[in-house]
Amino acid sequence: MHACESEVLAWYERQPRALTRSFVNSIPWTEIKKFPLPSRFTPVLLYMRDVEAFTDIYYKELRLTPTGRDPVIRKFMDRWHHEEAQHADLLHRFLGEAGVPTEQNWYERTKSKIPRFYKISSFLSSSLANFVGKHFSAVHMVWGAINELTTYQGYRQLWQAAKHPVLELILRAIASEERIHIFFYRSIARLKLQRSPFAQKIARFIIEKFWSPVGEGTKPKKESDYVISTLFSGLEGIKIAHDKINDPIARLPGFENCQKITKRIAQAA
Repeated sequence: MHACESEVLAWYERQPRALTRSFVNSIPWTEIKKFPLPSRFTPVLLYMRDVEAFTDIYYKELRLTPTGRDPVIRKFMDRWHHEEAQHADLLHRFLGEAGVPTEQNWYERTKSKIPRFYKISSFLSSSLANFVGKHFSAVHMVWGAINELTTYQGYRQLWQAAKHPVLELILRAIASEERIHIFFYRSIARLKLQRSPFAQKIARFIIEKFWSPVGEGTKPKKESDYVISTLFSGLEGIKIAHDKINDPIARLPGFENCQKITKRIAQAA
């Protein structure tokens, strides 16, 4: 484990991009229609595309908090924001090439459907973050780690279930970048939690009381439940969620015996 935040950032900045221009140009886009994409996965891909694109919203929100003003986290966020936007673009192009009806202004239309309640809750959480100060950054880092772990495992479950070779190629590349994000979030979360029992208490309280699956809030709960039930169905899916998502969080300081993620995914799965 790295000793300080600056070393975590230095490690992150040394990691090469998987989605280079040459890689994107090498994707066999014209081959996509040759392989069937089961219709049950279309809503999953649309949800994933939208949530990746909504990183722009989260990015702007975090910039207004002490987390966004942390120089290490801010440098990470600038690259993270760009990478997630590219993930959304690739998923959107795949959907179009697969024959799923898409619109040129899909992002604006999807963003316009975000419930007003989300905007209110976002304002309140930003206000709380500014009130608590730098200790709230631990909450953001734990929350981000959970979301990145969920996203990564969701991509794995999708390419294994869909059995579409071009989709797998794209998702594997995206997932390799998500793994790097996971390491950053968990490493910074661990460092901030280790330093402050208060940060541990507030982070555990917020996660236990208010965490919801990635995308939920900007997207309806019924859609996030559909994605979870499609990708993590049955006891096997719940075990993957417990072992690969919940357990890495439960190993963070102050999160011993945390079962929040497993329980939420089990409810939908």
